[in-house]
Amino acid sequence: MLEMSMRIAVFASGRGSNLLAIHDAILSGNLQGVTLELAVCDRPDAPVVEHLNNRNIQSFIFRPADFKDKNAFESAIGEKLDQAKIDLVVLAGYMRLVGPVLLEQLEGRMINLHPSLLPSFPGKDAIGQAWRAKVNETGVTVHFVDEGMDTGQIYLQQKVKVNADDTEESLSEKIHQVEHKLLPRAIQQLQQEM
Repeated sequence: MLEMSMRIAVFASGRGSNLLAIHDAILSGNLQGVTLELAVCDRPDAPVVEHLNNRNIQSFIFRPADFKDKNAFESAIGEKLDQAKIDLVVLAGYMRLVGPVLLEQLEGRMINLHPSLLPSFPGKDAIGQAWRAKVNETGVTVHFVDEGMDTGQIYLQQKVKVNADDTEESLSEKIHQVEHKLLPRAIQQLQQEM
């Protein structure tokens, strides 16, 4: 019997380092039975856009201001996801709260990567929040997306120790390294479960 591959879409708003880590894991065979069918970006000037072009990754790049409202651009995204027959959506540095249009369409099929051990330090600047709180450990969380800000059911977590000689920059780098491994691992586990 031929095993079906899981078709994913990755949403990003910035550098796209996690999207590239996922793509690299697929290309190297470390992430099996998964294809990256679509990238979605809400900032045409984001650094990730150049990477998408260089790697010939099918993408939907849009400016929210070009749409009447959030429902309108989420409907447009939803159409693209349907056309690409997406099984799982991965938010990897997508800096928008997902609204009801996509939540309804993708219930239980959308995960987010967050750079803290949720429920601690939700929202923006999680690494900075953890640093200012002087915690001795933080980490990375992959969770399912719901209507709240980083409130969905936790799927995977990994701790990151904060050392005495760390700076906010070195902590950030350690967290990014963990993200680049944890997110593909979460996708692989979901591929095996679906």
